Amino acid sequence: MYEKEQIIKEIKESYEEKSKTKYDELIALNKKVGLPAYIFAYIFGVIASLILGVGMCLAMQIIGTGTPMMVLGIVVGVIGIIMVCVNYPIFRKMLASRKKKYAPQVLAISEELLNK
Repeated sequence: MYEKEQIIKEIKESYEEKSKTKYDELIALNKKVGLPAYIFAYIFGVIASLILGVGMCLAMQIIGTGTPMMVLGIVVGVIGIIMVCVNYPIFRKMLASRKKKYAPQVLAISEELLNK
């Protein structure tokens, strides 16, 4: 009987409107801060890896033949390597700037929750 009551309560709670608490607001704000930096890092990293891969294919003459393609492959590969290397510093810089922008709000909500 207890299991049925628990299931009924869970179903009832899933249909009721939930009021947002300060804790929920803090979690949402934290996600809002980091999400753009993570999205950029993943997209930029994938593009950089693809450019590096194309450069490697050209340099190893899997795509195209001849010396000009090999030289082009080395140039494209180096560009890809540079992009891969700068991805993490760019991510850190973006995340730091967004944390600085939203710090007053996060700290205010955190202090309010900790003082309760």
